[in-house]
Amino acid sequence: MLLLRLISESVLMALHALVSNRLRTSLSLLGITIGIFAIIVVFTAVDSLEMNVRESVETLGNDVIFIQKWPWGGGSSEYKWWDYIKRPKPTLKELAQVEKRVRSAHACAFTVGTNKTIQFKNNSIENVSINAVSYNYDKIVSFELAEGRYFSESESTSGRNKVIIGAAVAANLFGPLDPLGKSIKILGRSFVVSGVIKKEGESIVGASHDAQVIIPVNSVRKLLDLHSRQLDPMIMVKAKEGVSNAQLKDELRGIMRSIRKLKPLAPDDFSMNETSIISEKLDIIFKVMSIAGMFIGGFSILVGGFGIANIMFVSVKERTSIIGIQKSLGAKNYFILLQFLFESVILCLIGGAVGLLVVYALTIIASSYIDMKFVLTYTNILIGLSVSIVIGIVSGLFPAYSASRLDPVEAIRAN
Repeated sequence: MLLLRLISESVLMALHALVSNRLRTSLSLLGITIGIFAIIVVFTAVDSLEMNVRESVETLGNDVIFIQKWPWGGGSSEYKWWDYIKRPKPTLKELAQVEKRVRSAHACAFTVGTNKTIQFKNNSIENVSINAVSYNYDKIVSFELAEGRYFSESESTSGRNKVIIGAAVAANLFGPLDPLGKSIKILGRSFVVSGVIKKEGESIVGASHDAQVIIPVNSVRKLLDLHSRQLDPMIMVKAKEGVSNAQLKDELRGIMRSIRKLKPLAPDDFSMNETSIISEKLDIIFKVMSIAGMFIGGFSILVGGFGIANIMFVSVKERTSIIGIQKSLGAKNYFILLQFLFESVILCLIGGAVGLLVVYALTIIASSYIDMKFVLTYTNILIGLSVSIVIGIVSGLFPAYSASRLDPVEAIRAN
C-alpha cells in the first residue's frame, strides 16, 4: 500500500508539473510525437504493403503448381535463360495427358494470356488482357460472377464463342447497358457475353479479373498462335485436399518427363512454379524494408529523446528549491527519482499517443483515396507505446537520478 501511495503521489506531482508548464510540455511533446510518428508510419506502410501484396499472391493459390517454360525468380544470378529459352512450351495435348495420369490433383487447366483490343459497336478498349482457358480454370482460380454463368463443358470443348468479362471491362464497354447476351469483337470474331465477374479491385501482382476477359481456349486455337514467342502458356494443377505441393510436384515431374520422353539423366525441360517462390522473395524484401524503417524512425526517436532529456534537466533546475523542501520534509531519494521519471514517461506516452493518432488518421485518409488497404495494427500500436515508455525511462533516468541526489540544504539555497 505504501508503494502504491508513493507511485500515485509521484504520478500526480508529475502531471501537475506538466500542466503548470504547458508551453514547455507542448514543445517537448512535439519532438517525441514526430519521432513515434516517423517510426510507426514507416512500419504501418510496410505492413500494409506486405499485407496487400500477400493477399494478392494468395489469390493465385498456394496449393497450385504452374507448369511453364520459364521458372519464376528472374532476378537470380543463376537464372540460366540461355537454357530455358530452348525449352518447349506446355501444350493442350500435354494437358490432356496430365489430366489422364495425375492422381493427386483436384483439377488441371490450360491458360494463355495476351493483350488485344476488344470492341462493342462503336466502343472499344485497347490492350485488354485476354485469358484463353480450358474448362476447369474456374476450379483452380477463384473468382465470383456478379451475373451470368461460366462456360459449360460442351461450350469449352467445342470452342463456342462465349466470353466472360471483368467488371471494369463491362463498365467501360457497355456503360449502363446489360452486357449479358451481347456480342463483342475479339481477335476479329464475335463472342457472346455469358457472364460478368464481380468487381475485385486493383491487385498489386496483377491478378485482378476486373480488366480481363476469359474465353475458351479452343475458340481461339485458329486465331491465336499458341506457340508464338510472345505467349507464355501454362498448365495449372491444383492439389487435392490433404496433398502437399511437394507430393504433387513429385508426381507431376514424373508425368511430364514421361510425356516428353526425357532420358533418366537429362535435366527437366520445364519449370514447376508455385506461390511459395514469390513468398520467399517477399520475405527478403520486406525484411530489408523493415530494417530500413527502423533506422529511419530510430534517428527521429533519438532526436526526440535528446529533447526530452534536455527538458527534464531544465525542469530539475527550475524545481531545485522545491526538491530541497521536499527532502527536508522527509522525502526519500527514490520518491524524487520516481517523480521526475514518471514525468518523463508520461510526457513520452502522451507524445507517442498523439503520434499514433496522427498515423491512424492518415491510414483512414489513405485508404479512402488509394485503392489499397492501410491498417494500423495492434502490434504497431504496442510498439509505439513501448518505445515511448523506453524513451521516457532512458531520457528521464539521469535527470531524475541527479535530482534525487541533491543535498537538501544546498537545494533550498539554490534560488
